[in-house]
Amino acid sequence: MHYLVILMSRVGKKPIKIVSGVKVKFAAPVVEVSGKLGTLKRTLPSHISVEVKGEEVHVLNSSSNSTSKSLHGLSRTLISNMMKGVIEGYSKDLELQGVGYRAQVQGNKLNMSLGFSHPVEFILPQGISATVEANTKICLKGADKELLGQTASTLRKIKPPEPYKGKGIRYVGEVITLKQGKTAGAGGGK
Repeated sequence: MHYLVILMSRVGKKPIKIVSGVKVKFAAPVVEVSGKLGTLKRTLPSHISVEVKGEEVHVLNSSSNSTSKSLHGLSRTLISNMMKGVIEGYSKDLELQGVGYRAQVQGNKLNMSLGFSHPVEFILPQGISATVEANTKICLKGADKELLGQTASTLRKIKPPEPYKGKGIRYVGEVITLKQGKTAGAGGGK
């Protein structure tokens, strides 16, 4: 006996409910989601298609290999994130740790003093905005979750937390494991 096995992702076959104020358009292979916070576009793999039925979006997979199964679930999640992004938006919080470390926003630039011999100027990508509280807490906001995460990661790489005192840029709530420093006179040098 031969059985036809259709590989379908559990996540991928769940329909996505369209929230009021969101418009979804699909012109193969590009899906476009628009809402009050802007418009996001994403190119989907060739075997993935999107069908809008009433107040639901269905993500369909026309291929039957295991790679396409995982891309089916990923595509559904990305479209769901796009919908949440254009209605609510996403945010990432970072904090500066160190004496004299501070930041301020000027237009689409983030000017920071991070202990270098010069001030650091970070240009925010289009679609990402920043606010600074108490000169040390940076809040990044945007509709595109992927771009927001990439921007926060790039910003953190400018001055990652060092392992001895923890000075640098870190995510709010991030736990830094500090190393034990050398202690003076531990060997008793006399």
